[in-house]
Order: sequence, then C-alpha cells, then structure tokens
Amino acid sequence: MKIYIAAPLFCQGERDFNESVDAIVRSCGHETFLPQREGGCVADLPDVIDGVPKRRHLFRLDCEHMEWCDAVLFLIDSRVPDEGACFELGYCYAKGKRCIGYQTDVRSFIDGHSNVMLEGALEAVLHSPEELRAYLGKATE
Repeated sequence: MKIYIAAPLFCQGERDFNESVDAIVRSCGHETFLPQREGGCVADLPDVIDGVPKRRHLFRLDCEHMEWCDAVLFLIDSRVPDEGACFELGYCYAKGKRCIGYQTDVRSFIDGHSNVMLEGALEAVLHSPEELRAYLGKATE
C-alpha cells in the first residue's frame, strides 16, 4: 500500500517522531511519502524551486502525493492537530482514500476524543507502535 504520512514537521522532535513512524510503516512493507523527507521544511528551502515559489512548490508536491497514495496516516499527537495534516486528511477522505489515525499523546479535545470531524474521517485510531504494526500488517492481506 502507498501511504501518505500527514504530520507536523516544525521542530526536530516532530521530525524525529515522524521518521520513527515512517520506519514502522516501511517495516510493514508499505511505500511511504513523508513530506519532510520528500519536499523538505519550508524554512530550510530556497525561495524559488524549479522556477516556482517554494510554498507553491511544496503545496503541489504534497497534492500530487495525496493523489498517489492509497491511504493517509494522520498523526494526531499534540494538543491541537496540525493544520496542514488536517487539510491532508480532509483531502484524502474526500478522494475516498483510506484514512488511519495514530495518536500516542494522551491529550485530547474532549474525554479522550478528537474533534468529531477528524474522528469521523478515520477508519481507526491506533495508539502504539505495536498496534500500528498489527493494523498495517493486516492492511496488506
């Protein structure tokens, strides 16, 4: 399965966590698109890439890969989910892609739940590397 990993990437801790999740997904035999790896972080890029402003370039790259993927893995950790990841989840949901959540953080919107619009788009929310491995192992069968 081709999986787009939708997650925040604005500090080293977030990028390290994303890489660890990516490694789990790949170890299950899936192909991934990790925006921080494929496109980079906007602050670290030159202003223009291939004749296009960097922000437009990254938007197009990410949209191309949301079309490419079979599923989105939405990383929910944080007090408030990342705006870009929310967009990616909504885009993939609207396209009929599989939408899977991953949350290891105990913080939640209310009583252990995310916003109803986010939660409603997800076929499952997994809470540990073991659950993620087990679920993605089943996804290939």
